[in-house]
Amino acid sequence: MRTHDCEPTLTDSQVLDFCKSGYLPLEGVVPDDVNQRVVDFMNDHAPHIEPGDFANHEPNEILDEDWFVDGVLCNPVAAGAVRCLLGRDFALPRIMSSHRVHMPARAYGWHRDGGSLSSHELNYLQVYYYPQDTTAEMGATAFLPGSHLYWPFGQGSSGLYGMYRGTVSSAAPAGSIFISAYSVWHRRTKSTASGIRNLLKYNYWRTTAPQRDWVHEPDFDPATAVYGPGPDAPPGPRQSYLAVARMFFWLSGRLDDFQALGGQGWPKVGPVDYQPYGYPGDPTDPRVQQRAS
Repeated sequence: MRTHDCEPTLTDSQVLDFCKSGYLPLEGVVPDDVNQRVVDFMNDHAPHIEPGDFANHEPNEILDEDWFVDGVLCNPVAAGAVRCLLGRDFALPRIMSSHRVHMPARAYGWHRDGGSLSSHELNYLQVYYYPQDTTAEMGATAFLPGSHLYWPFGQGSSGLYGMYRGTVSSAAPAGSIFISAYSVWHRRTKSTASGIRNLLKYNYWRTTAPQRDWVHEPDFDPATAVYGPGPDAPPGPRQSYLAVARMFFWLSGRLDDFQALGGQGWPKVGPVDYQPYGYPGDPTDPRVQQRAS
């Protein structure tokens, strides 16, 4: 098993934001020369497809290229973020998936990939990498933020093609990497451009127990932090703030401290100027007093 370690780059607030949305965009972080080598590699190794077709295959041999490992898999910006979410010595991918499209092409339905679990645990990450400029007209992948913690359409592939409230596009410049919880709902959108669109997908894996060893913010307080996504979010994410808090405490290595009273108790979906009853360690909570006696 190949592992990697590096300095963490995300703050408390950024890790909490990932718990809310389930994805993290990192635009243009891979150098241009590496992007071009990836495009050339895919042109040499990908199967032929006709206009309107797409091919899902596994060019795993690219995982043995040092320039790809250093420039993409262990890219300092991307790996620093992965380090915060999966901890030290995270495992590098064993499988590389290529989603190559000969545009123009139809859209694909909303889905979450096989083996998806809705859980507060984050033991692996799914990553989307564009080695070329990818516009909305090229069928950029769309994500539904927050959907890693709830089922917006029902089990399996929904077969639904429309754009829904709260979705975001991954249209971005070459060298962009999108880190996501594996279970986030996503889809390839319709492309109207012409030519080839390349997209590589791969997973990183946790090898150590979770703990809060990312970049600490002196003013960050989990007792008064906002765990909800805001009033304009779709109903699903608004209602999943308890799951967001549980995920953040699990990542912090404090799941045993997590407690949700419900109602007006901690955690809160929006900003508050007081500490709600029930926040972890609240000395006025009878349960805390009972544990201390």
